[in-house]
Amino acid sequence: MKEILIVEDDLSIAELQKDYLELAGFKVGISGDGLAALDLIQENDYDLLILDIMLPGLDGLEILRRIRDVKNIPVLLVSAKKEEIDKIKGFSLGADDYITKPFSPGELVARVKAHLGNYERLKRAVLERGIKKTDNGTISIRGLKIEKEARRVYINGSEVNLAHREFELLLFLAENPNRVFGREEIFEKVWGMEALGDSATVTVHINRIRDKIETDPGNPQYVETVWGAGYRFRV
Repeated sequence: MKEILIVEDDLSIAELQKDYLELAGFKVGISGDGLAALDLIQENDYDLLILDIMLPGLDGLEILRRIRDVKNIPVLLVSAKKEEIDKIKGFSLGADDYITKPFSPGELVARVKAHLGNYERLKRAVLERGIKKTDNGTISIRGLKIEKEARRVYINGSEVNLAHREFELLLFLAENPNRVFGREEIFEKVWGMEALGDSATVTVHINRIRDKIETDPGNPQYVETVWGAGYRFRV
């Protein structure tokens, strides 16, 4: 049974969400305090988080910032705030979805099921196609090795020197294999709140990465162009 944690300081809202999710077959916990929720997330293996942004103790964005590198699970941000900047912040920190209050419990259940299904399909694809990821975040596939903690990249055993942003871009795509990202989305997620330039810089960085890791940059085997849509890391 999939286990979900709802982090919401309005108990009546949290209980309503819990009721609907339990009817859909999920095991559900509730936390109304940011610091307490952070402890629960670090100590337990939840399958998905429903995370309100405005919380006592520690806000939802800060919780997301602290857990995203160590918890590879879907995170749905919830907020009564509709400003675009909050959505951009959430997605740049690794949120999978952003839901604005008020919303129907049925919509929440549908989104939860969709994101859990996407994660399961991605995990199966990763296992079937030979990509390996260790506990410390090292990714290995077809001769390419990315060491997240050491910030080093190797091709067939030989180290490749990537600039800071090139490494961040390659790591982002490799951690989200087979998913297509547009230039604007990549720019927001990789450059984050420093994103003051032109998203065309993404293309420049992609080309530099290909020159360094691809045997034939004109026929890339790792970072593919999906014409009219963006880029994806192929596994």
